[in-house]
Amino acid sequence: MSLKTAIIGSGNIGCDILCKVLAHPDLDCTLVAGRSPHSAGLAFARERGVATTADGIEGLFARIGEFDLVFDATSAADHERHAPRLIEAGKVIINLTPAALGQLCVPSLNGLELTGASNVNMITCGGQASIPLAAAIARANPAVRYIEVVSSISAESAGPATRRNLSNYITTTEQALRRFTGCAQVKAILNINPAKPNVYMQTAVSALIAQADLAATRREVERAVALVREAVPGYEVIVDLHYSEGRLFTMVRVEGAGDYLDPSAGNLDIITATATHMAALMARGRMAVRAA
Repeated sequence: MSLKTAIIGSGNIGCDILCKVLAHPDLDCTLVAGRSPHSAGLAFARERGVATTADGIEGLFARIGEFDLVFDATSAADHERHAPRLIEAGKVIINLTPAALGQLCVPSLNGLELTGASNVNMITCGGQASIPLAAAIARANPAVRYIEVVSSISAESAGPATRRNLSNYITTTEQALRRFTGCAQVKAILNINPAKPNVYMQTAVSALIAQADLAATRREVERAVALVREAVPGYEVIVDLHYSEGRLFTMVRVEGAGDYLDPSAGNLDIITATATHMAALMARGRMAVRAA
């Protein structure tokens, strides 16, 4: 039996999540909630046979018995209001906003540990792209003293919520970098590029290490990339590991699946794909409990 889900937020991320959920054999979407009856995202959902409401969180609660898990694709401020109510109602939340609520999740690193969590925080697009690499570097080089990650995304893929949440983006990404690497000194930067044609998402990771173990780092990075690609096939290294004068550097590009937006919007795809992957892990966990 598939896990019944709902989506709150009918923008780009909500619509992309919807595409991925509908295509997944272990997941089902029973409701998409937005705040405008004229929302293109709600129309997109209705065209695919999914029930909708334009009453936001109240519309979700009006049908609270129809789903077990909620993808929150709204904003950081909205999630802070939604989360306590949904948890009190016994619903599991996958938080795709930059709000610093819920257990920080990078599925390739700790997804299996969080299948019983009530609120899973998918961090940010830049976090999902950079943290697997940063954690790999830290595993191979425990003495790393500084990590910096810079993500560049197309202006078209950065919707109003993304632009409103930039300070939350930085705070949450840096918090997660510290959590998964053990490195106290970290910095996260997001560049929004208006160039046409759209640039593909790229994320650069730099680390300051007095004596890097390049062979061990390469093994860890290759393993990390392979694990991410299980959920995000368009995730690839475009600048191989390079070490010079105490600085280790690598870069990845993320090509989206093109489910809802152009493949250049890999920043949306990496967070929606990893969120869907996390929901599927939860669904399989529930099925295993029932079968036991």
